[in-house]
Amino acid sequence: MIAEILPAGVVVAEYFGDPPDARLFPEEEAGVCGAVDERRREYTTVRHLARLAMQDLGLPAVAILSGTRREPLWPSGLVGSMTHCVGYRAAALSFADRHASIGIDAELHAPLTEGVLAKIASPGEISRLAEREAGRPEVHWDALLFSAKEAVYKAWFPLTRRRLGFHESELNFDPDCHAFTADVHRGEPVVAGYPRTRLTGRWHVHDGIVFTAVTIGQALLSTVVADRDV
Repeated sequence: MIAEILPAGVVVAEYFGDPPDARLFPEEEAGVCGAVDERRREYTTVRHLARLAMQDLGLPAVAILSGTRREPLWPSGLVGSMTHCVGYRAAALSFADRHASIGIDAELHAPLTEGVLAKIASPGEISRLAEREAGRPEVHWDALLFSAKEAVYKAWFPLTRRRLGFHESELNFDPDCHAFTADVHRGEPVVAGYPRTRLTGRWHVHDGIVFTAVTIGQALLSTVVADRDV
């Protein structure tokens, strides 16, 4: 599903649910010590899927620990992202000499809880979403915005090591091309010596889930496709 909006060179492993053979490495156990069952299952599955993606890249499966911001700590030479929502898990990986960063997100395709949109969107974004809804009412644009901002954050954070608030990026969606742009207002990642003040992404909706992805290529022009679950 999410592979459809990712570029060549990015390997994806995904699963609708939790495979019975998914297991944590011993050193990963601390990441879910005391966690409820649902959290443990999603944490375990996305790491299991990331290891499958590593194997597809010809690499050995290793433990994936979490950083201070709960971000996955990838082996040297790899970049990646993981996501989970009810009924769906995925991991996307690539070699660091090909892509500088990846951010993926999946969310249930349903309206956000009342009051959430005002907390994550600017007045301009809310106005544009209303226009998109008038033309494409079958899309829950508020859920799409939330997911896309998560994908932006997950692509942005590994390159800057700084948090990015919901109001520190301004998104605009192209409903025809299933694409979006994100203008970041808090610094910018620098890749290959050039600042990336605008990220681009892609999205699609399938079977009750909205998928978003952002990839930043190592070349001057970033390649992006449009899911902060880590």
